[in-house]
Amino acid sequence: MDIEFQYVKTKLGQLHIATAGQGDPLILLHQTPRSWDEFRELIPLLAVQHRVIAMDMYGFGQSAKFPAPQTIEKYAEGVIALADALNISTFNILGHHTGALVAFAVTADNQRRVNKLILSAPPFTDKEYREKHKNGEGVDDATIAEDGSHLTANWAKRYPFYPKNRPEILNRYIRDSLSFGLDPKEGHLACSAYAIEDGLERITSKVLILAPSEDPFAFPQADKFVSSLKNSSSISKAVIQGGMIPLMEEKSEEVSRVVLEFLKEA
Repeated sequence: MDIEFQYVKTKLGQLHIATAGQGDPLILLHQTPRSWDEFRELIPLLAVQHRVIAMDMYGFGQSAKFPAPQTIEKYAEGVIALADALNISTFNILGHHTGALVAFAVTADNQRRVNKLILSAPPFTDKEYREKHKNGEGVDDATIAEDGSHLTANWAKRYPFYPKNRPEILNRYIRDSLSFGLDPKEGHLACSAYAIEDGLERITSKVLILAPSEDPFAFPQADKFVSSLKNSSSISKAVIQGGMIPLMEEKSEEVSRVVLEFLKEA
């Protein structure tokens, strides 16, 4: 199935999206510092049953940028601006890492617009997390060097958490991290400043947590969401065995099966 691309005029500026399929809308939100490309493999698999819209989030990729300090709330504002511009009143939403927090914020602040919420490898940004990560994650922030050594430095920081013998995935990450006007550290700082406690009670939709077993940062936090989203109409967790930080690229078949099954539930 072909993926189509367009720039959408919104009140925040032009937002870049990749789309495929028809049916109930499903918005996909990427991690820092990625773009729609994180879902390149996943989009056609989900588009057999849904109108899939993978956006370069506000501030990332080829979408409009805004100045620091960036926040999860501003990224979420971009999602609603896009939905409004596309005349989408209600939708399902899936976010990965940073995108998961953005999807959470969109849902907490727009309960009537989100049908189902899928959080993939979400960070549980409570007070303890915010204190521990207040200076960012320590990745994606190598100082730009004239000899280009910052590229290998950023590669090296991510390499331990990516599948071996798949350098093309890290190539795609490096490319996205170099997008014009993008400071990757801002995305991590936005996560580390987001007070998730404020929204937990406002999540009432059905929720699916995707937990990649080999993601040492997110996997231990999945159960915190399961126990904390007490007002969700239902919540389930799916462990994706062998999944690492680039879950969407390396385990797209497994992710699509779990997501489509969840979205089919009444």
